[in-house]
Amino acid sequence: MKIVDVNPFFYPFTGGIEHRMHDTSRLLAAKGHEVTVLTGRLPDTPEEEMTEFGYRIIRLRSKMLNIYNPPFISSENILETLNGIDADVANYNYRWAPSYNKDMKKYDGRKVFTYHNMWGEGIGIQARFSAMNDRRFSSCLDTFDHIIAVSDHVRNDLIGRGYPPKYVTSVPTGLSRYPEMGKGDGEFILSLGRLVKTKGLGFLVEAMRDVDFKLIICGRGPEQKHLERAVRRLGLEDRIEMRGWVEESEKERLMGSCRFFVMPSLFESFGLAATELMAHGRPIVYSDVNGLPGTVGDGGISVPPKDSAALSQAINMLINDRSYTEELGKNAAIRSQAYKWDGLIPKIESLYRKVLSGEYSAEDIRRAY
Repeated sequence: MKIVDVNPFFYPFTGGIEHRMHDTSRLLAAKGHEVTVLTGRLPDTPEEEMTEFGYRIIRLRSKMLNIYNPPFISSENILETLNGIDADVANYNYRWAPSYNKDMKKYDGRKVFTYHNMWGEGIGIQARFSAMNDRRFSSCLDTFDHIIAVSDHVRNDLIGRGYPPKYVTSVPTGLSRYPEMGKGDGEFILSLGRLVKTKGLGFLVEAMRDVDFKLIICGRGPEQKHLERAVRRLGLEDRIEMRGWVEESEKERLMGSCRFFVMPSLFESFGLAATELMAHGRPIVYSDVNGLPGTVGDGGISVPPKDSAALSQAINMLINDRSYTEELGKNAAIRSQAYKWDGLIPKIESLYRKVLSGEYSAEDIRRAY
């Protein structure tokens, strides 16, 4: 098949969507498909290149307003370029770029949308803005032949909003590589990811008042200064280390050697970081929100969101019971096997073929509403 994967951002911009696009593109290309990534052009990147992984990248002239991460982006000639590629199937990955949404809505080729985040994801004004954007995007979404949801929870949420079950298929994000099992021999617990409000890290800092153990927080983002002030205010400098951004090799070392991982998220459509930790054989204390329980399951301990007392209780339980921690770690490693791309790429390939054949069609699905 001739496949085009569309997203306003791609490498060297890195995030969960971009990593998934790279993995699916290289693996589909390795199976003999002709794959093109269509994206916005970032500074100092070529307009077009053929990667060493067998897929092509076309970067469109773009303007960016860097007021948030990712920035607001508008690209030129999206529809014209898409029509010129003449793909069998196009996959679109984004909901917050009007120039892309407008042209993807007009595109009359076979197309799939991959739903990476929860409808209305966020807290406070961000959640209201996100919900408003999703309502506006729904008229674009209805033109797609099929939706891929990154978790069963996202799929069920979309079905609950009126999308027919036949219209939505769950295909989680796989692991880029399968690491060696970690030993968990470090005297610390770990939190890793973007420092934003939806990760719930303020509740974790509060919980550490009742935990006599070291916590390492890795990552950067708009909440960094707030978290650093909270650590100082609570006098927890001796327990909490704000490590900032870390190199990939150091990240891997920390994931394998941490006693366990803490993920106090307020929203989490899937939990890619959770699958990476589970592959290292490390258990997770996680919030019972959205797609996380389906991802982690018995590979950790769930706690109610926004509950610092429950967090500290679960953390202390695993600190004090090494055998239980290792039992959960083994469960986590077993669960992580489900997130190998070897078993997921054939599902995407089959889905694209059904779209190409007309078995999945926006026209048929709209008639079934």
